[in-house]
Amino acid sequence: MYFWSMQDAHSPTVLEITNTLDAWAPFRLQAGYDNSGLLVGRPEAVVSKALVALDCTEALIEEAAERGAACVIVHHPIIFKGLKRLTGRNAVERTVQLAIRKDIAIIAIHTNLDHAADGVNHKLATTLGCDPASLQILQPLNDQLVGLTFYTPNAAADAVEDAVFAAGGGQVGRYDECAFRLEGQGSFRPLAGAQPTIGRRGERSHVAERRSEVVVPRWRLSAVLAAMRAAHPYEEVAHQVVALESAHQDVGAGMVGLLPAPMTEEKFLDLAKSSLPAPLIRHTRLLGRPVQRIAVCGGSGAFLLEDAVAAGADVFVTADFKYHEFQGADGRIVIADVGHFESEWRTGEIIQAHLEEHLNEKFPNFAVHLARENHNPVHYR
Repeated sequence: MYFWSMQDAHSPTVLEITNTLDAWAPFRLQAGYDNSGLLVGRPEAVVSKALVALDCTEALIEEAAERGAACVIVHHPIIFKGLKRLTGRNAVERTVQLAIRKDIAIIAIHTNLDHAADGVNHKLATTLGCDPASLQILQPLNDQLVGLTFYTPNAAADAVEDAVFAAGGGQVGRYDECAFRLEGQGSFRPLAGAQPTIGRRGERSHVAERRSEVVVPRWRLSAVLAAMRAAHPYEEVAHQVVALESAHQDVGAGMVGLLPAPMTEEKFLDLAKSSLPAPLIRHTRLLGRPVQRIAVCGGSGAFLLEDAVAAGADVFVTADFKYHEFQGADGRIVIADVGHFESEWRTGEIIQAHLEEHLNEKFPNFAVHLARENHNPVHYR
């Protein structure tokens, strides 16, 4: 999370827009190869208008300048690898140069939004007709959870737990304020220089305390610990943080869900083609079975094929399958390659909706628009 003090009460800064996206789809959730975040621009720049698109191109920067937008938010990072020079020798360098000249910030929100529970794959699955209540992450991320245990005098235990919950601790799936509690007795002896709330220096105290255990996402740990300390009556808070091997079921790659009712494979492919829309769909051999359980992955999703099969999906909707990767279906599932752009083109809608929901009330002068320049680089005949 980044920090910056506000200077304009009516429009957010580039940094505040970045923070809003980070709170929604934390940048630490991005894949190791990715480069999401603020890529170009001054964090302190004030933004009254922003554009949203799938890709950052010279045409997009020109449109932003024409429409008076000081920031563009894109799904795909314009900079994936380090730039050793800016000479304008290719489209990436020219686009970055143009953004700098026009003083337009570029923010990318890529695989972290792919991994968010209400991100790219949620939008793709619901566009295809899946019931939102049925959706589950196809490949949950590991190493994203910690266990926090803390000890509080009984009289203050509820207040400290409430602070931890409010900061994001204790959420498990569709449940929040989840904790395990155990009553016991704690002991301590304040040393020289201590300012004990209970007891006296040099004397051991015994206090009725509550042991509370909660699960915390790693990206919220700092905020949860700060809230715990602020609410706790002790100057030294006894606590421990333990890494958990449990996968985080609410963040990860791909999704799987159910259509309201079964349909034929042909009807589903026609539905996908018209709802995305996709000019064509490359797919494996149809299996002559009813379709209801659908796995999805916006963008390149071949790495999730076995997860889709293991989840019992009838069809796997994704993009960028190579010739030999189609053979991996092996009569177990129908792979439907709808195209990279087609699987992600509605991503801009959820970015726009989220920024409007979380910024417009605080910043009435801020507007976010879908870019007109948002075209598929792949053409069909």
